Amino acid sequence: MPLLQKKVCLLGDFAVGKTSLVRRFVYDRFDDKYISTIGVKVSRKSLIVPHDGGTVRMNMLLWDMAGGEDFSHVHASYLRGAAGAILVCDLTRAETLESMSRYAGDFWSINPTSPLVIVGNKVDLKDMRAITDAELQAVAESHARSPWFTSSAKTGEHVEELFQALGQLILATR
Repeated sequence: MPLLQKKVCLLGDFAVGKTSLVRRFVYDRFDDKYISTIGVKVSRKSLIVPHDGGTVRMNMLLWDMAGGEDFSHVHASYLRGAAGAILVCDLTRAETLESMSRYAGDFWSINPTSPLVIVGNKVDLKDMRAITDAELQAVAESHARSPWFTSSAKTGEHVEELFQALGQLILATR
């Protein structure tokens, strides 16, 4: 089985759950304590991705970027060479959806052919939800018809699926 190593960036405003998604995906854990990411934290997860009637083992190097940073040359260097990205918003904070276009533009200015996946995190907080599925879908469609998911790092809902979807898109575009 072929082995590929691919860099994947997680982008989004502060406290949308990027680190929690990585922690759930890599370690199958959730921590209620919020500790802001400073700079970038890199984690690795190996997964089996279906492709062309077979499978490919992909080592995803997950670059968890600090949220809310203005785009800069330092930030640009973090994005360089990424095979894909996961753009994350917090379904309980509408303003985090509005930032998605900026993150997509920043990412595609450096990696114009790399795919991305749109994620609305914290779907478990149903009573606090401020972003509808239709709004999330509209943003995804405006960004090259990117796939979109609602997820919960807390419960694990759709976490594996969103990373698998990005893995398949990466293989399809290489």
